[in-house]
Amino acid sequence: MATLVEPSFDENILRALCETDCGVPLLLDRIKQSMVSCREAAAFLKRRAGVEDEYGRAMQKLARQAANEYATSEAKAGSFVNAWQSSMRTHEVMAENRIKFAARLNEMSEELTNLAKEVDKNRKTTKDLATRYERTLQESENITEKAKTRFDVTAEELERLLLQKEGESLKDNAMQSRSPVNGKRVIGKAVAKGGLLLKGKNPQNIQRQEDDIRARMSTASDAYRKAVTDTQTIRQEYFNFQLPRILRAFKECVDEIDLGTQYHLARYAFLCESIVHSDASIISPPDENSPGLKAIMESIDNRTDFKTFMQAYIYAHGGTNTRGPRRNGPQDEGFLPPIPPPHHYLANSPSPSHAPIADKGRPTFGVSLAEQMARDDVDVPLIVVKCCEAIEKYGLTTQGIYRIGGTHSKVMKLKERLDRDLDSVNLDAEEWSSDISNVTSVLKLWLRELPDPLFTSSQHADFMEAARNENERARHIRLHERVNALPDPNYSTLKYLMGHLHKVVQHEAQNAMSVQNLAIVFGPTLFGQGQPGINGQLNGMADASLQNKAVETILEHYTDIFVDEGEEA
Repeated sequence: MATLVEPSFDENILRALCETDCGVPLLLDRIKQSMVSCREAAAFLKRRAGVEDEYGRAMQKLARQAANEYATSEAKAGSFVNAWQSSMRTHEVMAENRIKFAARLNEMSEELTNLAKEVDKNRKTTKDLATRYERTLQESENITEKAKTRFDVTAEELERLLLQKEGESLKDNAMQSRSPVNGKRVIGKAVAKGGLLLKGKNPQNIQRQEDDIRARMSTASDAYRKAVTDTQTIRQEYFNFQLPRILRAFKECVDEIDLGTQYHLARYAFLCESIVHSDASIISPPDENSPGLKAIMESIDNRTDFKTFMQAYIYAHGGTNTRGPRRNGPQDEGFLPPIPPPHHYLANSPSPSHAPIADKGRPTFGVSLAEQMARDDVDVPLIVVKCCEAIEKYGLTTQGIYRIGGTHSKVMKLKERLDRDLDSVNLDAEEWSSDISNVTSVLKLWLRELPDPLFTSSQHADFMEAARNENERARHIRLHERVNALPDPNYSTLKYLMGHLHKVVQHEAQNAMSVQNLAIVFGPTLFGQGQPGINGQLNGMADASLQNKAVETILEHYTDIFVDEGEEA
């Protein structure tokens, strides 16, 4: 608890609590509120875990049942069955992720419940301690009050004895004050009264009584003085030492349960984002080599499936239909010779859009950035310029640009053509301009296949450390320094790409692609997947968020980082 609270413990709050007369009940009520909030959060997470677990297991059961039933049915085969089984496996993976998500939520719910129990235990212990110290102080104050009472009673008793000894009484004094004229008569009565009071009493007995009372008064005085001193000591110890310690313990209970609840709620939000991101990655993987659900469904080739089915059916059933009309027979029975198949003169001539492209031996995919730029003698790779110009011409207002992937088969086809002869590919053609997502997917694929990522493996840890800065200004400055430290080919390519993405952001109202959305798309693309993080291990979800934050910051400050004074953005 000390390690969780003390770094941010506010001593001013503790001082204010010590000065008020209701510090203890105030903190007890606050702890009660925080515990109720913690238990409500734990109950919600447990119920949400139940919903997710039920959903995941139901989807898992549905996917397996659908796959098994299809396998035993008389449904279509060929590419359709492959796509169907692949889609069911996709649903199974999503279901498994939901079940794991539910297990994590259950763990968080139990941790919150245990946190509430632990804080309640600490609260009770501290409350008992506070009650014991308060009771000790009250008992000491009661002892002081009783000692004072005994001293006062003894003092009154001594005063009465002295009055009797002198032969005076309050009543005689009052009579004397009311009869100033008959002074002699009053004095005579007082003397007579005094004589009556002392009549039959030995002066030695009276002296012994006086000595006894004085001794008891001295003892009562010492006891009262000691009680006052002890009470002051206990009071000073309570208010100067014990009360601040008790209030600190209560405040630490408040901070522990509040911070613990907030931490688990933030963790819950992160897991929610992760599960949604995971579902999106499964349905539409960022890796173009891994087909998503859309690509799987588009891989169904009904034409080829039908041809295969027709050939198999004819092979299995051809010539067995004796009931139907015959196709061939003797001409004297009226059968005509078979019609020859039409001759396609251009059957082997490919159409212009599908004509094979000769390989010029200048590949661009999987080639070092510096190597291909030196080979082509350019400041920015030709494929980047070619793709970005086409995207800016046809796709700036396309909703979800860069986020929505292209058709897998067309992306692979465009990649092959660009890799064989980049100059001969016309991206203005209807085949590519009609669906610009194929071009954006090819550009992202080219960036991912670089042997060394655009931000370079050697500087990956430096970029992650710079992105870790919580202060926006400091993060901007550190990332600016890291960008300037990039090799010249990487810097010039990054500058051109960020300028292009800056234009995409300017059309956010039409394409719904904000800086944050583009950062999510390009974070793992520009940093590379499987790069070692700042801890020396392969990056995971933590590094992914830092990668996104780095790209987001660089893109937000594109003008400050890349555009010189006097140069247009």
